[in-house]
Amino acid sequence: MTDTSDISHIRNLLTQVQDPEVPVLTIADLGILRNVEFVDGVYEIQITPTFTGCPAMKAIEENISEVLVENGIQNYKVRMVMSPAWTTDWISELGREKLRKYGIAPPSQSTEEHLKAILTGKNKAVACPFCGSVNTRLTSAFGSTACKALHYCDHCRQPFEEFKCH
Repeated sequence: MTDTSDISHIRNLLTQVQDPEVPVLTIADLGILRNVEFVDGVYEIQITPTFTGCPAMKAIEENISEVLVENGIQNYKVRMVMSPAWTTDWISELGREKLRKYGIAPPSQSTEEHLKAILTGKNKAVACPFCGSVNTRLTSAFGSTACKALHYCDHCRQPFEEFKCH
């Protein structure tokens, strides 16, 4: 039998696991750490990928294992939870601020606002993470990873990435 303090301890350990593609963020900041449960004598760590087929998920699983084993936890399994699908709405406020300070624009709108913008063609301007100007433009829908897009700020003349809303 386990108590909630064991689960809280494990959850706390997992908040140290960084995203390998955006190392300024943890899996908790991103909201991909879904749950920690004790089921049939095993700690079940539930995570959700930001995109189906996200190549970082294998590295995240390995990093979770490393943290748990280093802390003497052997009875665990990592389970991928696909539903509901991850959304950028799950990125914490701390995570959004970390992105901004790192030079990546956080998602500029909620998933619901993004879907409305697709239907109406009225996308919200993306603020530059360096100067805050919305005098920016999309230069490529794809950045260094599938979850980011490239932009250019016409105010401070800096290129930057945006964590795409979805």
